[in-house]
Amino acid sequence: MNEEPLVSVVRGSLDDHELAALAAILTSRSTSVNYETPSQPVSEWSRSARPTGAARGWRASALPR
Repeated sequence: MNEEPLVSVVRGSLDDHELAALAAILTSRSTSVNYETPSQPVSEWSRSARPTGAARGWRASALPR
């Protein structure tokens, strides 16, 4: 088990608060890369408020389907 540490302090020393902040940042960065967040389902109500991309989409919305 002669592995190099992943993080080392090369100059100065860390107090407890700085070490906790560093650990929190490294933990948050490593989990966001390795874990995909599940996509939230979009409701039909919120989808209807989004623009369709068509230039005359509002006119076409009044036409029978």
